[in-house]
Amino acid sequence: MSNDKLIGGSILIGSIAGIAIYFWLLFMSAWSWLTLQISAFAAVAMILLIMAWIGYTLLTTPPPMPLEDFDLDEIENPDDS
Repeated sequence: MSNDKLIGGSILIGSIAGIAIYFWLLFMSAWSWLTLQISAFAAVAMILLIMAWIGYTLLTTPPPMPLEDFDLDEIENPDDS
């Protein structure tokens, strides 16, 4: 369990550091416009990649096998012949 806490703490500290660095890049640096461009591109690219993955999956997955027609009367009453 100690290893899980170490990983959790590292993720927490890394996330807070990432927020601080992003804040600094966005509001206090000369690269704010570039930071916005990269962020917007990454967000749109991720959405489009997910859509492409869904399209590829739909394209390459074979259709399901059709269900056979079942005669429910024969199944419910097999001795009534």
